[in-house]
Amino acid sequence: MNFNFFNLFWIFLFLASLQPAWQRRATEFRRVQALRQFEQQRNSRVIFLIHRQESISLLGIPLSRYISIEDSEQVLRAIRLTPPDVPIDLILHTPGGLVLATEQIARALIRHRAKVTVFVPHYAMSGGTMLALAADEIVMDENAVLGPVDPQLGNLAAASILRVVDQKPIAEIDDQTLIMADLSRKAIAQVQRFVRTLLEDVVPQPKVQPDKVDGIVDMLTTGRVTHDYPITVEEATKLGLPITAGLPKMIYNIMDLYPQPQGGRPSVQYIPLPYQPRIPLPEPKGRPLPEGAQNR
Repeated sequence: MNFNFFNLFWIFLFLASLQPAWQRRATEFRRVQALRQFEQQRNSRVIFLIHRQESISLLGIPLSRYISIEDSEQVLRAIRLTPPDVPIDLILHTPGGLVLATEQIARALIRHRAKVTVFVPHYAMSGGTMLALAADEIVMDENAVLGPVDPQLGNLAAASILRVVDQKPIAEIDDQTLIMADLSRKAIAQVQRFVRTLLEDVVPQPKVQPDKVDGIVDMLTTGRVTHDYPITVEEATKLGLPITAGLPKMIYNIMDLYPQPQGGRPSVQYIPLPYQPRIPLPEPKGRPLPEGAQNR
């Protein structure tokens, strides 16, 4: 059988079409391998909850991902498959998501009898912070942040809606705003009650001092700051949350296996190698130059 140029072209095209599938399989294999290695190091069940902004193929439209009902189904299944005496490590990288899905996961975490540890390499905002509150220990990178969990009605903060109602005469407020204010009161009360439940969890041991609970609830749920306000490691520790600063190196290696999809030219670029501190140059020795000699 004679092969001509067109035969080689079609073979090349066929192999090229298989390359993305091979690459995905290789990446998935490396992820599972890293997960098992980290589980062996920690003697725990490790769960990833990582949300990246993705782009729809061809059109390149950005698509943000959040905590969804599908996520809660998978996480609940992983918790259900974990024996009660086996610790759970949850790696969080998320902007938040649905309240229902978040509360389902958080309730399952506080019901787990063994220790639950949440790792935050970069950020866990809104619903991600609520999941962190369900943990017995929150391990954060020194530059990682959490966020408030005050409820939002659409694009509006519930606390801000209530302030409008408090500052205007009721005769000047339309019915729609009054309805939203009623929903805001209910939403804030529900979130405060749930956050208090998470903080007062004592299984396997108390994680927050009782006198710190009210301050944490007030800071996170009453809209004292904007919903995207970053709560740093120092501020979270001062509030009384069970914070540990400094992540295992394995966490960063795992995050490298979940890169941000690139739709074009990368916006950040650097040489991905650790640099050693530069050796300082030796001090000059010998007779100093006379004054004015350097300008000749």
